[in-house]
Amino acid sequence: MRPTLTLLLSHPAHFISLGFGAGLSPRAPGTVGTLLAWLLFPLLRTPLSDFVFLALLLALFVAGILAAERTGRALGVSDHGGIVWDEMVATWLVLLLTPPTLIWQAIAVALFRFFDIVKPPPVGWADRSFKGGFGVMLDDLIAAGYTLLVLALLVSFFGA
Repeated sequence: MRPTLTLLLSHPAHFISLGFGAGLSPRAPGTVGTLLAWLLFPLLRTPLSDFVFLALLLALFVAGILAAERTGRALGVSDHGGIVWDEMVATWLVLLLTPPTLIWQAIAVALFRFFDIVKPPPVGWADRSFKGGFGVMLDDLIAAGYTLLVLALLVSFFGA
């Protein structure tokens, strides 16, 4: 089943897990959700301290578990491609720890999409092993970890 506007608006959990509508994209909804997260990042980040932003991300991660679980059941697929909240929360975490320039942010977003799509171990293992809302959120968190590791190496080599 493909997510629809009716589903998106039928419950707050669907609105969240479908990334405010980004998950309705017929092509590359995960990438669309990631790009929307990048666009929204300055609005979320600017007024908050690092600690408060990390606490917000934790809350959004937990909300994502619950929302993805409900939307996955409604769609009949635990980790449906239209569920993009996992990409959004992971992208916000990555961008928090990325040097605040457009080029570094672009590199970070590209790296995250690469690791999320390719799913190197243990990303793929987590994707296969954990189902439901937690599984949806977990594999993207691990992909974010890979992204941050490679980004740190690039920054140390090239400088920020």
